[in-house]
Amino acid sequence: MPCVSSHLDQMVKMPCSYNSVVDKILMVEQILSEFRLNKEELKEVMKRMQREMERGLRLETHEEASVKMLPTYVCSTPEGSEVGDFLALDLGGTNFRVMLVKVGEDEERSWKVETKNQMYSIPEDAMTGTAEMLFDYIAECMSDFLDQHHIKHKKLPLGFTFSFPVRHEDIDKGILLNWTKGFKASGAEGNNVVGLLRDAIKRRGDFEMDVVAMVNDTVATMISCYYEDRSCEVGMIVGTGCNACYMEEMRTVELVEGEEGRMCVNTEWGAFGDNGELEEFRLEYDRVVDETSINPGHQLYEKLISGKYMGELVRLVLMKLVNEDLLFNGEASELLKTRGSFETRYVSQVESDTGDRKQIYNILSSLGVLPSELDCDIVRLVCESVSTRSAHMCGAGLAGVINQMRERRSQEALEITVGVDGSVYKLHPCFRDRFHKIVRDLTPHCKITFIQSEEGSGRGAALISAVACKMAACMLTQ
Repeated sequence: MPCVSSHLDQMVKMPCSYNSVVDKILMVEQILSEFRLNKEELKEVMKRMQREMERGLRLETHEEASVKMLPTYVCSTPEGSEVGDFLALDLGGTNFRVMLVKVGEDEERSWKVETKNQMYSIPEDAMTGTAEMLFDYIAECMSDFLDQHHIKHKKLPLGFTFSFPVRHEDIDKGILLNWTKGFKASGAEGNNVVGLLRDAIKRRGDFEMDVVAMVNDTVATMISCYYEDRSCEVGMIVGTGCNACYMEEMRTVELVEGEEGRMCVNTEWGAFGDNGELEEFRLEYDRVVDETSINPGHQLYEKLISGKYMGELVRLVLMKLVNEDLLFNGEASELLKTRGSFETRYVSQVESDTGDRKQIYNILSSLGVLPSELDCDIVRLVCESVSTRSAHMCGAGLAGVINQMRERRSQEALEITVGVDGSVYKLHPCFRDRFHKIVRDLTPHCKITFIQSEEGSGRGAALISAVACKMAACMLTQ
């Protein structure tokens, strides 16, 4: 029962007087009440998200819109007849993945995908050095992977999942608008990312690769999940970052010519709020997280939700409670005072505690604090408050996307599947259920199915490469 909230009746009675315990918890509850958003407030967030999405799609307002609604040039979805070997790269955080994807048929001639992958961690100097250093490191990892699997002699089609804001000019050409998630490699912003990768492969000279498609991780997740469920037209990531994509009517994507059919749009909704749309929902802790981040004033919606910031938000609330003499007898350890010391995985672990408080006690001890049982319960309350707001804020955004799709298609009721990936969604014990509930509450005319992506970004990129190769082959034969 890890998702049961630690309400007052579950709180331990301390040796001190009963009233002082209840008073303390009521004061804590009052401080944490700021994190609670009612349905009307969440509806307002949803409406504002839809308004910014509309501005991002329109030519005249696109530049100043906070939600950029970037066209991806992914219009076709796979239909199962694409076969062959494809390589996939997945760069979207501090880990980088290389994957070999075999697309084929089994004995019953039904379609199947096999994957082999290797994870590489990206050194700090590659993340914050030059673009050449970063892409040379990526090419080195690719070379190592090809050696391991004895396929260096093959020139394979490559799909590249690149999970940063990109303005696509084609499916294999995209200009990096700006780095996010702690990356700062100079010389990349404003340049074609596929070109930077091709140049690095050329500099090495020990293997050849045909880069046929570059996609965002949300798009790759959507495509990967489409194979499981043909109704999947939305992809979402809630991990280090937070973002979503969906299939939009071509006639409304003013940045691209054409009226027929649909194109996948990468919302880049992490920047929602950068024009002030979320000001009354941002708390003092959010402002500190933003001010001390690598990109102050940017990605404000993402900073309310994603795993990169959740642990630090909890730490700041804990410090506020210490300063108010409501926690740890008013004394914090040096480690707890240190930015980044309360990791987001601790939030999941605290909320997974079965009720004996051992897990919470061990985490706090590792941070140099010796907590009472009441302290442990209060820390759990803080984690629940921060992660619940994250799930609800994220749910309001997705509800906006799904309502937009229903309205565009003039449907009374919409049946839709959402493919989701990311560490917060997958690993936090309660995020999923809280998030699903809010999305459904805010979209009463929609029947929504959620499916969790497995190896989504890499596999999806490879499948998009398969589609791109097939489309190119069809065009050559016409």
